Amino acid sequence: MKVKILGTGTCVPSLQRLSSSYLVMTKQSNILVDVGPSVVRRLLEYGYITRDIDVVILTHFHVDHTADLSTFLFVSNYDVVPRTKELFVVGGKGLHDFYKSLLAVYPWLLPKTYEISLHEMPEGILRKNGLTITTAPMEHNNESIGARIEEDKSLVFSGDTDYTESLVELAKETNLLVAECSFPEKKVNGHLNLAMLQKVVDQAKPMRVILSHLYPEWGNFKGILHSPFLLGEDGMEIEV
Repeated sequence: MKVKILGTGTCVPSLQRLSSSYLVMTKQSNILVDVGPSVVRRLLEYGYITRDIDVVILTHFHVDHTADLSTFLFVSNYDVVPRTKELFVVGGKGLHDFYKSLLAVYPWLLPKTYEISLHEMPEGILRKNGLTITTAPMEHNNESIGARIEEDKSLVFSGDTDYTESLVELAKETNLLVAECSFPEKKVNGHLNLAMLQKVVDQAKPMRVILSHLYPEWGNFKGILHSPFLLGEDGMEIEV
């Protein structure tokens, strides 16, 4: 299992960091975690197209995590070769309403040549093609979830969140935790900083931690990150 980091940024426009998004490549499936602005183009830059994606996980519905979902679905209908295989979409509370709202604004997104399967999972387990996807509620929005993907090894995405025991449990002894760490020191409600993330790591004991969802303040960070932390960068590819 590998993860390609498509973006490590936030809603703040940046030439260095696209909004947080990730491509997980497993033996039988490709999973897209969050679909913020320009993610469809970023996929193409790294050699992938929307038809390569089997599962989309939406950690929550903020624009910087979902803006390109409409592009993704539009392309699925009207690409040079339209999509034919089923698309699974996993999200938290309100996923069905969110999808209906998109269709109300963009009726052209309704699948024409493929099926879409929505899995509203504030907390639950989905098994597909040898994968186990476990979701748990996070501390950000009402619909916010984190996701654990397991296939021999495990990979956890925090999504946007504050400290919560739910994240600790989800990330227990995982091989790789991709965690939001919005600021090095400043603390904002609904987000982690290094001190709060350290608390999660001390309790969950993941083997490796990639920091993502990074605000511009990280550009002025003069400290040193010690193991198991690694500052995420767009384009990184990690073998889980």
